[in-house]
Amino acid sequence: MRGSPTGTLWLVATPIGNLGDFPPRASEVLASVELLCCEDTRRTGVLLRHFGLRVPRLAVCNDYTELACSRDVLDVLATGSDVALVSDAGTPGVSDPGERIVREALDAGHAVSAVPGPSAVIMALTISGLPTSRFVFEGFLPRKGRERSERLAEISSESRTTVIYEAPHRIERTLHDLRSALGDARMVAVTRELTKLHEEVVRGPLGEVEVGTPRGEYVVVISGAPDDDAPPDDDSVRRALRDALERGASTRDAVAEVTAATGRAKREVYDLAVALREPER
Repeated sequence: MRGSPTGTLWLVATPIGNLGDFPPRASEVLASVELLCCEDTRRTGVLLRHFGLRVPRLAVCNDYTELACSRDVLDVLATGSDVALVSDAGTPGVSDPGERIVREALDAGHAVSAVPGPSAVIMALTISGLPTSRFVFEGFLPRKGRERSERLAEISSESRTTVIYEAPHRIERTLHDLRSALGDARMVAVTRELTKLHEEVVRGPLGEVEVGTPRGEYVVVISGAPDDDAPPDDDSVRRALRDALERGASTRDAVAEVTAATGRAKREVYDLAVALREPER
């Protein structure tokens, strides 16, 4: 880990609740760095003491100090020493400080690597029971105004599964706004206190989920918008066939017309057309 002529910036994931999720490799990296950047030295100090780790120097890196911290990081990396970045919980750089530091370290020619580990986004997604092959992460929604309304509208039409974060004192309002924008039928999984003693997942339609007394940080997983391009059902095909036949089209022409318009298989449309003609025989 040491010995690089320019030093390496390490992004180290930390537990989101259960300290047993802290991997041995994370301990090895933190024990090797010259500088450890963190959101809160008190919280990170608890983690270090729990695992018996000592680092030469801690620096606070939050929304207000990230710019100043990035300069410190570059100075240390330029000496050939390594630097680690952690957040209070989970993977740094995702809805937490770190993105600017990573970009500046790369621009300066330094190596950037990571020790993967806990991620509330991925955990909530994988246990939600909703589609996981394609998803988007929105982080925290804007708190008010036009920007919030626009973001909710985007989620309403998003066909992929969407994951958002929310604070306990805003969860009920956010669920209310999601119902208004997406409708009561959209499926969600509302998770809280992931990996902790009181971990809970509430699954169901937006119009029915109840979170009870807000407690802990929330991750909300939202199913994608229904596919408007899905082929029409049999009843819709029958109506289209009747319209074509009543206009004087032959069965063959009606089948061709409805097949082209609906995207349904020609054989399926033909069978439905034949069934419509049977009473006339």
